[in-house]
Amino acid sequence: MLAILKKEINSFFASPIGYLVIAVFLVLNGLFLWLFKGEFNILDNGFADLSSFFFLAPWILIFLIPAVTMRSFSDEKKQGTLELLVTKPISHLKIVLGKYFGAFILILLALLPTLLYVYTVHQLGNPLGNLDVGSTLGSYFGLLFLVAAYTAIGLFASSITDNQIVAFITAVLLCFIFYIGFQGVAELMSTSFIEQLGMSAHYNSMSRGVIDTRDIFYFLSLTVFFLYITTQNIQVKILQKRDYLNFLLLPLGLLVVNIFGAKHIYERFDLTEDKRYTINEAALQIIDKVDSPIIIDVFLEGEGFPTEFRRLQSETKQLLEEFQAQNRNIQFNFINPIEDEATRDRNMQQLNDRGLIPMQLTVQESGKSSQEVIFPWALASHNDVTVKIPLVKNKIGATQQELVTNSVQHLEYAFADGFSKLINPKRRKVAILRGNNQLEDRYIFDFVKTIGDYYFIAPFTLDSVASNAQKTSKALNEFDLIISAKPTEAFSENEKYVLDQYTMNGGKSLWLLDNVAIEKDSLYNPSGKSVAIPRDLNLTDFFFQYGARINPVLVNDLYSAPITLASGDGSQAQFQHLPWYYSPLVNSENKHAITNNLNLVKFDFSNQIDTLKNKVDKTILLQSSVLTKLDGTPREVSLEMTQQEPNPQAYNKGKQTLAVLLEGKFKSVYEKRIKPFSLENDKELSEPTKMIIIADGDIIKNDVGRNGPQELGFDKWTGQTYGNKEFLLNAVNYLLDDDGLINIRTKEIAVAFLDHKKVAEEKTKWQIVNILLPLVLLGLFGFLFNFIRKKKYAR
Repeated sequence: MLAILKKEINSFFASPIGYLVIAVFLVLNGLFLWLFKGEFNILDNGFADLSSFFFLAPWILIFLIPAVTMRSFSDEKKQGTLELLVTKPISHLKIVLGKYFGAFILILLALLPTLLYVYTVHQLGNPLGNLDVGSTLGSYFGLLFLVAAYTAIGLFASSITDNQIVAFITAVLLCFIFYIGFQGVAELMSTSFIEQLGMSAHYNSMSRGVIDTRDIFYFLSLTVFFLYITTQNIQVKILQKRDYLNFLLLPLGLLVVNIFGAKHIYERFDLTEDKRYTINEAALQIIDKVDSPIIIDVFLEGEGFPTEFRRLQSETKQLLEEFQAQNRNIQFNFINPIEDEATRDRNMQQLNDRGLIPMQLTVQESGKSSQEVIFPWALASHNDVTVKIPLVKNKIGATQQELVTNSVQHLEYAFADGFSKLINPKRRKVAILRGNNQLEDRYIFDFVKTIGDYYFIAPFTLDSVASNAQKTSKALNEFDLIISAKPTEAFSENEKYVLDQYTMNGGKSLWLLDNVAIEKDSLYNPSGKSVAIPRDLNLTDFFFQYGARINPVLVNDLYSAPITLASGDGSQAQFQHLPWYYSPLVNSENKHAITNNLNLVKFDFSNQIDTLKNKVDKTILLQSSVLTKLDGTPREVSLEMTQQEPNPQAYNKGKQTLAVLLEGKFKSVYEKRIKPFSLENDKELSEPTKMIIIADGDIIKNDVGRNGPQELGFDKWTGQTYGNKEFLLNAVNYLLDDDGLINIRTKEIAVAFLDHKKVAEEKTKWQIVNILLPLVLLGLFGFLFNFIRKKKYAR
């Protein structure tokens, strides 16, 4: 077998045709990947990966491999040496394997120069070396298995004819059918079984950097099958019935092996560094519950997308393919709603009416800028219920690269959350506390409406504590979470005791509190001034026992949102956005599930929180910027601040805590104290529970316009949408999430980009390296090979 293998390699490289075939392969790859403009050009795409190469390579190999294998047996047949070869004291299988491995090694040698592509992307990454090595290695594994199958098919085609051209055409046709043909038939017949018979589905899975034993079994089975029938083809004896029986049993046996392997030997290895193709266990639990089709329409489709958004498009598709592989009831389509000019305006209006707001992008091409409109949304429908799923994760001030990176990171949670709304019935109950002059319904309307998609919502008034404390406590304990949104009247001891026992019984709570009385509206008077005074809610000892204290000071932060003021009278009035340091803009730096990948959160007249030592775990969720100072109260607050230049040296208090999460077992506020009244099943140590304290009641407050409540976090003056709603929704979901779905938000997925500046400066250099250097190396190899060969045979 080794002698045949050496003969194949020697005969290939002894002929100029061999070098020509490899040179054509390298030139085509080099031109498409590094020179020609288009979707395959790695430098123009701007991503630090080789996905373009692994997409293009199978199509070039469809022609390269048949060109290598077409001579294997057809030449032997034409020259009449095949009969002589099969009479040698060597089995037919070893003859086939010798020629097979010879051709396989030749293809490996052709692929070897493509490692220059890996080096190039590694050098041009931003930062240097951000190429995902695991993913690239996995992709090469996939390519090798594809080469193995192509080579076996090429060998078979060569064994059925003595004409090299016929062998070449037959191999190309068979490779094409097995690579893409089955996928086309599957699309026509809407069946996934036929698709799995083709190479494309299995190769696409491996080319992402995911090694799946089902894909390995498939390629090995296909390779074994074609090698077997090639072995039968070269026999000179007449086939017996047993041979035909074996021929029929082999594919059946291989099918059984694939089915058995898929069920009992199934393993999956995600080689990507960030494990982006490993679905979170919480998401898998949701997907496994889907027992009837979920139809997903993705509108992220169209021409002229910037490269960043093409990546978001492909990542969305790959994620949905992972979901579909887990449960075939997940079905999806990519739709371009603005493709047809005749229905463009109508479709855009319909999507707008459903809350799917379009996004306008700037596309840079050939030094020119153009505008493109996309709809970065998906609609998921299940049993006549439809939810919208955002595909873009906005963040104020983010570049398009950062926007897409944040969005890719958010995709799995966005879809899993959407599926959860469709599959899981509401089972948690949330109480909106009343009775202490909390915010009116119209000011919390948008947030209550948002969480209403997940939970049962009901108001709960604590006033009844005075008349029937036992009944009130029992009724409150039926809720899983309580929300107190900016109370302005002090809590009585009776109310505090009921709330304390609610916590002792494992109840969760979200507190949004202002310990300083001051409102923006109070500044809009002729003097532009108001007085901020401490507000006593009678909760200091309450939170002190749990491990936190809200101090009656105002957080004054240089990193803040502007205030919009009018100057001039009547029709001459103009609106100006002016600095306002009592509206901190908070950018979360921790990776907690609540705050990871979060847009800027806007506060208004926030206070500062101290955490105290006890056995309750504390997590700082949000903090002001490092350029912060604390203003004590009472104090006068004036709009004149907008006209004054701040003194940076005064902002020296560093980061101040504005929101904190408490988790664990809480000690009762009334431990070893006289209780306000007698309560059944009184507890002094809680069950494990959670509580979030936010030192700003306005964080939940939406504006109210002429047409009613507006979206929480939307500033009508600047047009910005802050992350208040997402932060509070994450907080509620975290407090009530028993399945751990919210923890998907902690998953970090990094989209690797090239250094655009470096690419622009060194573009020509790397084009030469990747197009000409492989040819130079091939030439050197050919020279050395023939030099050694001539020297050997000259003796």
